[in-house]
Amino acid sequence: MSSNKTLEQQIIAAKRDLRGRIPDLDARFAEETERLRIEVAAVQSEMRSGHAIVDLDFADIQAGTISDETRQRIRRRGVVVVRNVFDATRVAGWNETLMRYATDNDYLTKQAEKAGLDNYFGGLASGKPQIYGLYWSRPQMEARQSEELADVRSWLNHLWHQPTEGAPEFDPDRECMYADRIRQREPGDASLGLSPHIDGGSVERWLDPSFHQVYRDVLFGEPAAFDPFNAQFRTGTKEIPSPAVCQMFRTYQGWTALTRQGPGDGTLNVVPIARSAPWLILRALLDDVAEDDLCRAKPGRALGLFKEFHDLLMQAYVPIPEVNPGDTVWWHPDVVHGVENEHRGSGYSNVMYIGAAPDCDKNRRFLELLRPAFEAGKSSPDFAPEDYEVDFKNRFELRDLTPLGRKQLGYN
Repeated sequence: MSSNKTLEQQIIAAKRDLRGRIPDLDARFAEETERLRIEVAAVQSEMRSGHAIVDLDFADIQAGTISDETRQRIRRRGVVVVRNVFDATRVAGWNETLMRYATDNDYLTKQAEKAGLDNYFGGLASGKPQIYGLYWSRPQMEARQSEELADVRSWLNHLWHQPTEGAPEFDPDRECMYADRIRQREPGDASLGLSPHIDGGSVERWLDPSFHQVYRDVLFGEPAAFDPFNAQFRTGTKEIPSPAVCQMFRTYQGWTALTRQGPGDGTLNVVPIARSAPWLILRALLDDVAEDDLCRAKPGRALGLFKEFHDLLMQAYVPIPEVNPGDTVWWHPDVVHGVENEHRGSGYSNVMYIGAAPDCDKNRRFLELLRPAFEAGKSSPDFAPEDYEVDFKNRFELRDLTPLGRKQLGYN
């Protein structure tokens, strides 16, 4: 992307270029729309008869008893709940420790002093959810370096298809640690939702050739051949640097539940359709979208969805099923997700954000930035430099890493 042009000029040039290179744009969009209509109807039907999101038990992953049919359903829906990954008693201790960690270190006062540093979600309709900029607490680090999550992420990573020729895109059995934040949402909160969006790239999905490679079948080849779980070219994308724009390749975003939560509790909603990005990308190239616009996408921000452009996709926007402490939720990086505006439940809705970022060149480069931040107690390099934890008591430190944790952080 050229820095010598304004963003509007870059968008105009990119759209003209893509329209000129894409054969039969209208026909491709019509084809993709029909596929999406089928998936939306299927999600609605599955919600009426049960739930569209795949639900597994960690013990079945460990026992190797997950069927091929279930694996294919995960690849279709792009979202899965893996239950009972951690013992409920252990998780209750983590939740208590996290809340005490924030309170004992006067986090909320310090957060108020640094309000406005993180604007990643600023362009979305509902503002920012109750997310705490904490990265290095003992519960977060113990979960990240746990054998349990290592097993879950390895199993999930193997659902991706590696290139048939050349080197694999990533090592599914080795994780690079990614430090994300936590959510502690109080019951009764009605102000801190997050409207539907996709992370991992906004305007660059149209402007940068690295993303064109990922969606090459949809744009230039045979659309039916597109596979959202095809790993080829995924680790080579170039995102616009910005606080909270992930510099790593994540096979899945995810979180670990610290409390019971479900529909109405101010928690996660998703569009459980793994193949949704092709429709979104083609949608922005149609004639009813202004020449210098990409359906209101903004650089350095989450890629938002809006009713005026994306109503069809939003018809499949559903809440996750009820989860309990120790359950985990995982979603494909192209899956649309958001957070309910209101927490109408009676208890805290708390999670630790922990996704899957397998070993690859891109992720190892990020570890070079992450290790010094960890050692100093500074914010993860992907986020605004709030650096709350530099002087926090009871912060997790280098000496607390297990051999697996050291490996995940690239110390050995």
